[in-house]
Formats: sequence, C-alpha cells, structure tokens
Amino acid sequence: MSVQREAPELSGPAGNIQSVMEWGVDQPTFIALVCHPHPLFGGTMDNKVVTSLCRAARDAGGVALRFNFRGVGASQGAHGGGFTETEDLLAVVSWLRQRWPGLPLWLAGFSFGSFVAFRGAAALAASGNPARHLLLVAPPVHNNDFDAVEPPGCPLTVVVGEEDEVVPVEEMLDWATASPLQPDLVRFPGTGHFFHGQLPALAEVARQSFP
Repeated sequence: MSVQREAPELSGPAGNIQSVMEWGVDQPTFIALVCHPHPLFGGTMDNKVVTSLCRAARDAGGVALRFNFRGVGASQGAHGGGFTETEDLLAVVSWLRQRWPGLPLWLAGFSFGSFVAFRGAAALAASGNPARHLLLVAPPVHNNDFDAVEPPGCPLTVVVGEEDEVVPVEEMLDWATASPLQPDLVRFPGTGHFFHGQLPALAEVARQSFP
C-alpha cells in the first residue's frame, strides 16, 4: 500500500493545531480521528496506542488524523482539562469534513483523550452531525465526569485492560456496565494501561467498529 501523508497546521480557537493525516487509498471510505492521552503526563499524538489506531484505520481504507492538544508540540494554547481541547476537536472535525465531504466519522480516544472524544461526540450529536462510532480506550472515569456529558449519539465501544495501573479497573467496569448508553465492553486480561504487547489485538477491536 502506498501511504500518503500530510502534516497540516490547522486553525483552532487558540491558534495553530499540529496534526498528522494519512491515507492509503485514492478514495477513503471514512474519516478516523484519534485523541491522545494526558498532555500534562507526556501524552502526545505520537503515543503508540494513538498511532496504532490511526494505522489500523488507514489500512482499512480510512483517512486517519491525529493532532496535538493545546500546549503540546507546535499546537498553540494551554491545557484546558478536556474542555478547550473539545473545541479544538470540533475545529478539526469541521476541517476534515470540508476536506473529505460526505464520509462517515469514526472517533476514538485513549485515556484522557477518550474524555475529549466523548465530549466531542456529544457536541457533534447535538449539532445533528453525529459520529458513526466512538471508541474509548481506558477512559479515566475516576478523574473526569463522563456521566455529566450528553449522550454521544452513536454506538460506543469501551476497552479496558484488566491490569490497568493508571485508571482503576473496577471504576471503568462499573461505569461501562451501569451506563444507560450500553456500550460494547471489551476486556483485555493481563493488560496494563498502555496495552503493551496487545496493540495488534486492540487494532482488531477498532477494525470491527469502522464504518
């Protein structure tokens, strides 16, 4: 597969948003946008979970974009606890939909990025232009109030590593099983927060949810 790659500097409410976009077919069939983990703890768009999910989407015929949150790399602005980052996500989605009109959107986030993706999906649903599917990997329900966010308006998959050393496993499981959203819960036995050794299996979970 011949991979095409761009690094567009997009414009958001706080200034430039650094991003990387890849696709491997002349006519992609869907858009994939993946959000990275917590920027105050070293999270960037080059995180291996993020790049693995983007690669899976690209190889499945999508156009995959990842971007740095505010204050990370060349992205301007300051960390906003997931709230201002959601504004940037919506700006990126708007640009993608103009660049690739008519394609369904697949949205994903890892750790802190899953909170941003969740809030972004809710905002898109409220605007009448929902994502087609939302994938949350290791959602930090102990630090972020997912229940206060409006429904994402699309099918939801939640992935939990059963030996997560960052997000309390029982809190993730309790949230996912009690949620009225009834997400598809995928559990990875013997797996920590960063999915070491499990990235191909995680990519397969993602492939099963692509539009």
